[in-house]
Amino acid sequence: MSFNSLPFLIFLPVVVAVDRFMPQKYRWIWLLASSYFFYMYWNPWLIVLLLITTLVSYSAALLMERYPCRKKLLLALTLSVCLGILAFFKYFNFFADTVLTVSNFLTGRSDSFFIDILLPIGISFYTFQTLSYVIDVYRGDFKAERHLGWYALFVVYFPQLVAGPIEPPGKLLPQLKSERRADAEDIRAGIRLLLCGFFRKCAVADLLGIYVNKVYANTSEAGAFAVLCAGAMFCLQIYCDFAGYSEIAAGSARLMGIRLTRNFDRPYTSQSPSEYFRRWHISLNRWFTQYLYIPLGGSRRGKWCRMLNTLIVFALCGLWHGASWTYVLWGLYSAACVILDSTFKRNIRNERPLAVLTRRVLMFIFYIPAGLMFRASSVGEIGVIFSRLIFGWETGIDVSFSQMGINGLTLALILLTITAMARLYDWGNYDLPPAKDDTDTARRVLSAALIITIIAISWLALLETEAAAGFAYFQF
Repeated sequence: MSFNSLPFLIFLPVVVAVDRFMPQKYRWIWLLASSYFFYMYWNPWLIVLLLITTLVSYSAALLMERYPCRKKLLLALTLSVCLGILAFFKYFNFFADTVLTVSNFLTGRSDSFFIDILLPIGISFYTFQTLSYVIDVYRGDFKAERHLGWYALFVVYFPQLVAGPIEPPGKLLPQLKSERRADAEDIRAGIRLLLCGFFRKCAVADLLGIYVNKVYANTSEAGAFAVLCAGAMFCLQIYCDFAGYSEIAAGSARLMGIRLTRNFDRPYTSQSPSEYFRRWHISLNRWFTQYLYIPLGGSRRGKWCRMLNTLIVFALCGLWHGASWTYVLWGLYSAACVILDSTFKRNIRNERPLAVLTRRVLMFIFYIPAGLMFRASSVGEIGVIFSRLIFGWETGIDVSFSQMGINGLTLALILLTITAMARLYDWGNYDLPPAKDDTDTARRVLSAALIITIIAISWLALLETEAAAGFAYFQF
């Protein structure tokens, strides 16, 4: 079930209310059953893959501690099974289609590919979470969990099951097993995070998606200004879509006394590509750093090894996002940005406000091409988009706005939502301190009222266009 749906708005309060009064020894049963119901709401049969991954990783961790001399073999078997399932369901179509395309090119034939394997919801996220558990047990960083119920709950805990954050076992499992229940501050923080998440998703991401989709529906005729605006809007759209999901997930968990990782930390205030990726999808970047970049040697073996490792990590990160060469190109472009930044950055940085603002604006502009690649449906479409971006300036700005379906009223609504979004970080802070005085309380109440009002206005606009959408990262 999707977070921005009526069933979830019924499901969450029921789960939280029962969990609050459930005795500790039965709590795992309720949360586990609720989480399985949440996942099976899409497709009941997908639970089979989730159970296989859960049982394989649970058994492997126990056997590693019982037979330490077989740890490497057990780790290899676990990686083969879990990554094999992920690779089959996520990449079979991609590789089969690629092989067929090359074969057709070499033989001059025009055969087509008919098999279509559907991608299970959230498989990339729960696979990486189970692998982090097994690898931590293998390294001796975490003791294997004996209780299958608690471990299964760690894998399937519904707020972060289908789109993260990817939680390390040392953080999430102890919280799930603890007797701590949500206090008044947890409830307040949970509601704040839910409101902020729904605002980002419903008021910003879905609204911007309307105009981005119109440009991508006819890229060959779009003006350069329309393409540029679509790229900038998509960068904001995908951020608000995924950051909104992460805040709803964190808010839902916080209502049960569980604190999830902050997955985004104002990435578009970054002043360099390296800083950007430290702030964007934090749990995934942490996973790739801990379990791939550092084992490959990280930056310890010299400049060229660091560059190669960066390319490998970002290329695989691109493939993790989807089985398409567009994601690989996105990963390679991002890797090139990070490599150039780490190679040529200066130790002394001008911290004057104007210099900081300039670097932030340039960083955002520099990353728009990555957004255009990420949104494109094919490599051919990337070529069309960039050709329009270079040669499409004969189309006037007024025509570009018309192509996007933007008039004065919609432009005002877009600017209003983006302006309000800039105030979300402090109000939606995961650990907002208590109000200092009546003025501080009034400011927070006003912020909440503003967010709720804009959610209502934007939902009405979206319902009018029937453009409300699911979360983009569910497909990964």
